[in-house]
Amino acid sequence: MAQHGRAGGRRAYIGSFTAAGGPGLVTAEVAPGSGALTVLSAVRDVPDLSCLALSSDGRTLYAVSETAEGAVAAYRVTGDRPELTGAPVRVGGSGPTHLGLYAGHVLTANYGCGSVTAVPLRPDGTLGAAPSGRLQHTGSGPHDRRQRGPHAHQVLSDPSGRWAVSVDLGTDSVRVCTLVDGTPAVHREIALRPGSGPRHLAFHPDGAHAYVVNELTPTVTVCRWDAGNGSLKPLTEVPVLPGAPAGDAYPSGVVVSPDGRFVWTATRGEDVLSVLAVGADGLRLVATVPCGGHWPRALALHEGFLYAANERSGDVTWFAVDEATGVPRYDGSVRVTAASCVVFR
Repeated sequence: MAQHGRAGGRRAYIGSFTAAGGPGLVTAEVAPGSGALTVLSAVRDVPDLSCLALSSDGRTLYAVSETAEGAVAAYRVTGDRPELTGAPVRVGGSGPTHLGLYAGHVLTANYGCGSVTAVPLRPDGTLGAAPSGRLQHTGSGPHDRRQRGPHAHQVLSDPSGRWAVSVDLGTDSVRVCTLVDGTPAVHREIALRPGSGPRHLAFHPDGAHAYVVNELTPTVTVCRWDAGNGSLKPLTEVPVLPGAPAGDAYPSGVVVSPDGRFVWTATRGEDVLSVLAVGADGLRLVATVPCGGHWPRALALHEGFLYAANERSGDVTWFAVDEATGVPRYDGSVRVTAASCVVFR
């Protein structure tokens, strides 16, 4: 993996699974205009970084370590080689797959045990010494192998900042939460179709709709979101593939265009990206295109380009997006073994 010493400009931060040979946390330069990535550095001080999130001021990068012990770490990102601000903090939950920032805390979604952990943030953005609380999900679903118990897969703040939302694959539900004395507490739990296996959720920029990509069926559930009372109402379920897959499809990521006209999803079993147009009556599947690699785990948007972190082919691919149709056109890739996610600063 080539490295180049450069300073300034836009940066991308790429997580990877070190247990599969990944380089750890990778910093890449983003070329203006083309969106091309060039690797600058890699640090391997925290294992199996499955998700990254930047602070609102862009100075601190938070990373979740998807290990049996489960931990969250904070990095300063003032240069081209992020530096840990202290030892990673154990989250008291196994296999955390996602994290989000909410109400002065980092929240982690702990897939292995089906819980959400809150770790307080100090005024300088560094992590508190220990979690302030943990919410244990309960329940199951009809899928015999994947839904014997809860599996929290994502946690994020809603656009208003009033609520934290956790998506649970094992219980076919989305929980709307608040913090009570530093502990996540359920305000409302919303049931989705049994066996759908919700994985990730993305909000529409209108603040009134949300889209849940389902892992156990290749669909997106369109929901109405009411930030006033913290309620999510499922409306319709739309396929992300033009036909039935030959086997398990394993949809993964979902992102929404800044203008709210398009939704993109990734499907790992088919190695495709799907384009869905947003209309008054919901979503319409427009096209699917190859992801440019194998097993697209996560998607990200940055300045008109769509990026896919392809875990098993070990690369991040990028696509120029047609403004009229939303269809991505492959433009290039950069090698990152066992890539898990990508965020931009």
